[in-house]
Amino acid sequence: MPPLQPVLKRKVDELFLRWLSDPNTQRALHDGLRRIRDAPGSYDVTRGGPGTPPDVTSYRPEPPDVTCVLPLACSRPVRASCRSPGHRKVQPPQEDPPPPASSRCIPAFYFPHGRPPETLDVDAVLNRIKRVFAEFPQERATVEDMGRVAKACGCPLYWKGPLFYSAGGERTGSVSVHKFVVMWRKILLTCHDEAARFVQLLMAPGSEGLVQEDFVPLLQDVVNTHPGLSFLKEAPEFHSRYITTNVKLLEVEPDINQLTEFFSYEHFYVIYCKFWELDTDHDLQVDAWDLGHHSDHAISSRMIDRIFSGAVTRDRKLQKDGKISYADFVWFLLSEEDKKTPTSIEYWFRCMDLDGDGVLSLYELEYFYKEQMQRLEARAIEPLPLEDCVCQMLDLVQPRIPGKITLPDLKRCKLAHVFFDTFFNVDKYLDYEQREQASLLRESDPDGPELSDWEKYAAEEYDFLVAEEVSGDPWDDDLPSELSPMEQKLNTLWSPLAQRSIVQTLPSSGNVDLYACVDRDHV
Repeated sequence: MPPLQPVLKRKVDELFLRWLSDPNTQRALHDGLRRIRDAPGSYDVTRGGPGTPPDVTSYRPEPPDVTCVLPLACSRPVRASCRSPGHRKVQPPQEDPPPPASSRCIPAFYFPHGRPPETLDVDAVLNRIKRVFAEFPQERATVEDMGRVAKACGCPLYWKGPLFYSAGGERTGSVSVHKFVVMWRKILLTCHDEAARFVQLLMAPGSEGLVQEDFVPLLQDVVNTHPGLSFLKEAPEFHSRYITTNVKLLEVEPDINQLTEFFSYEHFYVIYCKFWELDTDHDLQVDAWDLGHHSDHAISSRMIDRIFSGAVTRDRKLQKDGKISYADFVWFLLSEEDKKTPTSIEYWFRCMDLDGDGVLSLYELEYFYKEQMQRLEARAIEPLPLEDCVCQMLDLVQPRIPGKITLPDLKRCKLAHVFFDTFFNVDKYLDYEQREQASLLRESDPDGPELSDWEKYAAEEYDFLVAEEVSGDPWDDDLPSELSPMEQKLNTLWSPLAQRSIVQTLPSSGNVDLYACVDRDHV
């Protein structure tokens, strides 16, 4: 065969490289080499003689050399560019193996916005909403009309406030049918259960979760429109504090099914009266001196200082002034009177953890117990030596790491309240000392449902406050009568309904229609 011309030879090399780079060609070559290699007595292409097939599992394909496909002028492009000092088998790129058959059959199991329903007629729901809006003037609904809209949406009655605000009603005072339908269609298509829709309605745009302020419109609407709280209409200045109290109750109880009195006026009454009693200048803020008077100075001054250090307070502006707000006081009182809840355990652990390393060391225990010893000696009571006290507490908590008490250890321990009171509440410490440990364990693990420490405290204090009010005794001898909340505001709130929570005011038979009740109030 006569030699090719230089130009023709270059063209042939180019076509050969293009053919060799084609995936189908590489796949065919790969299959052919594999059949030759796997056949018994096959010819070893690297040694030129028969041999056993190489170990496929030990083979690791090397990355392809880009120089094998780039040069076009070499006479033997593949061999010239890929040659190396050692013998190497040419292996085309391998394809990714298909996923195992078992993984293809696993159904979806995680639905962050709820499991999509099998059948949901969105158009039927929207048409029902449009018919309700058609009954309003100019097809626009005010906040008073949203009860009927919520019913058409299939939502609980007291979603009417969040529905109104999510559709932009706070800007114009009313919501058009077009804006509401667009908003609700988007929620129906993206949120597939009540929990996801509730969070979406309350959550601020761009947020990833709910914060305390997101609950305010919902609770404010409950206060304004629920028939069981009609007595609060005469004292609007109490609304914000009532709402703050209930938000804190939600934060303290992680399992909402365990707390049925979120809107208990009895609990609010007790908390606010305790705050008013300590807030001597009535500026809705208390300082360390005020808080130290709680429960007749039962809490040590070192713990009071830790509370005001910023370890457990949220209002940084008031923290600089050495004060705490009403919201922080609610958190303090709930944690102080019931140290068995996970939230209260976290509260006091953060206060005792001086260096913030997540471990209560011997230094921190000694720091708080030293003042406790002085307070006991002032009462002519011989305190337990520090070493003996620490040994008792380690036996009580039984930490996983010997000598290091962590937050999970205290949460797992059923007597965390005894541990905390031993170091900073002298009155409760003495009360526990007079009882046997077996009785404490029975109280911490009752056989049946029992009132929590907070519920017991609130019931006792409420009875005391009511008896004091009925007897007509001044709340504080040093406080002018015109400043007493009993005589100024709380008297106006007295009502038989005040002794019952919202849950208790609702009839169990379900004969009262709350939707109709709310609509009747606005007629």
